[in-house]
Amino acid sequence: MAGLLGIRGTTKRHERAGHALYSAAVAAARDPWYYQALGVPDTLDGRFDLVALFAFLLIHRLRDASDPGPALAQAVFDAMFSDMDNNLREIGVSDLSVGKRVRAMWEAFHGRAKVYALAIQATDRAALEAALARNVWRGTAPEGATAYLARVVLAQTAHLADQPLAAFASGAAHFLSAAEASR
Repeated sequence: MAGLLGIRGTTKRHERAGHALYSAAVAAARDPWYYQALGVPDTLDGRFDLVALFAFLLIHRLRDASDPGPALAQAVFDAMFSDMDNNLREIGVSDLSVGKRVRAMWEAFHGRAKVYALAIQATDRAALEAALARNVWRGTAPEGATAYLARVVLAQTAHLADQPLAAFASGAAHFLSAAEASR
């Protein structure tokens, strides 16, 4: 499968950092606040959408950065879909179906990433809220939840932009806690 960024392969030196960065995104996405306070569905789909959102935030930060940003972005993407493949196998999806399911997840991620990036770049909060409602809650979010999550996305975007590329290259990414980011 071709990479998200058109890079044919991630070098071994970025693979470890990519896994560490992806792990940081997963940890941020698993914050119970999103599920309890915002009503994000605590389902496979809901968890996928938050992991995809936080992985997107890292990839978005890294993809246009100077070297090694694009290679790190690809390494995060590769780590995410390796993890998705492993998780599907662990929950008992048949080997014959895993490839199709991962492909569908890749397409879903790509679509979400494109819409999120356009909304962030245009500073179009309404478009970001609409995309979050459509993707995270499948169209029906609890009152005020999309505004809160959009605030989180924008705060995380700014917070990641302030972190040095060297930190990412060493595998370190710091996300704000959900409560901090929603202020």
